[in-house]
Amino acid sequence: MNDVTVVYDNGIRAVNKASLRVDEGEFVFLVGASGSGKTTIIKLLTAEVRPTEGKVLVNNYNIGEMKKSRIPYLRRTLGVVYQDFRLIKTKTVYENVAFAMRTIGAKSKAIKQRVPYVLDLVGLADKAKEKPMNLSGGEQQRVAIARALVNNPRLIIADEPTGNLDDAVREDQRAGHYRPDRHARKGSGR
Repeated sequence: MNDVTVVYDNGIRAVNKASLRVDEGEFVFLVGASGSGKTTIIKLLTAEVRPTEGKVLVNNYNIGEMKKSRIPYLRRTLGVVYQDFRLIKTKTVYENVAFAMRTIGAKSKAIKQRVPYVLDLVGLADKAKEKPMNLSGGEQQRVAIARALVNNPRLIIADEPTGNLDDAVREDQRAGHYRPDRHARKGSGR
């Protein structure tokens, strides 16, 4: 991003002359008060919003000049964890994660190999057949993280990805599912 400004149709200036460079292998955290433009920057990176001024390059795609028909190709290079998770309520955990692979045209064999691996990685192998509504908030968040990781994206974008992990511990305790080893291994700080 170079000197990027975003002004919404209602006149609100959400981002003002922001510049950001992220090199391969780097972890970058955007912090700021509510309303400071963090979510707008995420929307710029995923081409949900276009810059009013400036240039945004993501995985060699110029967001400001990109045709709408190219946006799905950009998004195939991204893994996104949304604040609201965006899980499909009628699908199981396995199906939610597999859906991300199906959208890029992955073969059934690859899906059958990769999805269980990624579910195990986030500590949800035993929840593969559950629907999202039967999971704690933290478990739903880990489904969203698994979905973001499953296609080996070049860039992972997460909007408050650890926001519910402490809640997960409390919810798991209330439900009688709390396993300290699982939460410690997954980086929840417990």
